[in-house]
Amino acid sequence: MFDNLSDKLDRAFKVLKGQGSITEINVAETLKEVRKALLDADVSYKVAKEFTKTVKEKALGANVLTAIEPSQLMVKIVHDELALLMGEKEAELDLSAKPTIILIAGLQGSGKTTFSAKLANYLKNKKGKKPLLVAGDVYRPAAITQLQVLGEQVGVDVFADIEDKNPVNIAANAVKQAREMGNDVVIVDTAGRLAVDEVMMKEISAVHKKINPQETLFVVDSMTGQDAVNTAKAFNDVLDYTGVILTKLDGDTRGGAALTIRSVVDKPVKFIGLGEKMEALDVFYPSRMADRILGMGDVVSLVERAQEQFDVEESRKLQKKIAKNQFNFNDFLKQIQQIKKMGNVKDLMGMIPGMGKMMKDVDIDDDAFKGIEAIIKSMTEEERENPKLLNGSRRKRIATGSGSNIQDVNRLIKQFDDTRKMMKMMSGAGGRNAMKMMQNMQGGQR
Repeated sequence: MFDNLSDKLDRAFKVLKGQGSITEINVAETLKEVRKALLDADVSYKVAKEFTKTVKEKALGANVLTAIEPSQLMVKIVHDELALLMGEKEAELDLSAKPTIILIAGLQGSGKTTFSAKLANYLKNKKGKKPLLVAGDVYRPAAITQLQVLGEQVGVDVFADIEDKNPVNIAANAVKQAREMGNDVVIVDTAGRLAVDEVMMKEISAVHKKINPQETLFVVDSMTGQDAVNTAKAFNDVLDYTGVILTKLDGDTRGGAALTIRSVVDKPVKFIGLGEKMEALDVFYPSRMADRILGMGDVVSLVERAQEQFDVEESRKLQKKIAKNQFNFNDFLKQIQQIKKMGNVKDLMGMIPGMGKMMKDVDIDDDAFKGIEAIIKSMTEEERENPKLLNGSRRKRIATGSGSNIQDVNRLIKQFDDTRKMMKMMSGAGGRNAMKMMQNMQGGQR
């Protein structure tokens, strides 16, 4: 995400490294590179020009402290302006109405249906809501089935009427059912087209007028760059929506849409999609995104993801097992599955300050743990509980059963033994203090 933009901005700031002060000349040279970096990221010329003009004014008007280098000051100014450009603060959903009606709009292929299910999953698990998904796309044959499958996957009811071809009726009937069944959020997925057209706009406008949603969210594929911004403006002129959703930000995107949409339509980006998994949906925090663009990582989001998977009682049990040297392959497998729930491994690594650049050219498969899981799952329950049983013949059987070779199995067992020894060493006072700290952090989140 934003790898190319991050690299080019980093090179731009190097112009100021070693400089004793900020001057008209070195600022102009730096900002010329910053403007090029933004244009390459598909930011509009007008926005890029205005952005660099503001940064220049603030840089030349700033007093450089002796403890801060000019390049560090420039990074801070650019960071703050990027955050401001993207909205400054996160924008929450308005969930005050009973039920809250959320209308999802966007072009075909932007990821509306997947986002609808992700949003339902988010509201159910993180906000304690009882959402109802509504299949309002009556034109795409697989749309209703897709939403039903995703609804079942996240444990959320789906309202669908395959006989009725009128999306206005479908949406109205769904809201009526939600009131009767006690659903406190109604998420209406709508039809899209390959391009903006009058028929689509009239139809979604009619749905909007009929159900009067508290939130109208425009879903846009961030990989379409500046076209995404133009489409966003066209939809906003008709719907006056309340927020933008950027999907596919984990793909080969230049980031222009994320940086520009707020300034063009004056509507906040509320969520970003970072993959196909139902958990791969993040609230959009402009300041954190600016951190990531400038290679500063995003430790806050990393900790939040970890805390979502952190179970105090399970952690206590694990701590006891580690102290008694009873940590086994079942426990190891649970830890892997918790890490996987946090998201894409490369994305997680990029949240650690300094790691983004190091991981840029490293290809980490989304199924990085697949081989390890296969080996562990090829063990018997007795072997997982008691790794000491893993002699030569058992290891050979496990290698065959997991589709790996004996060297892979031996390597995993050695890594497991080393991990267990290290965890045993850490289970003393330091480990207990760390556990208390994590429990306090978890308590503070509730």
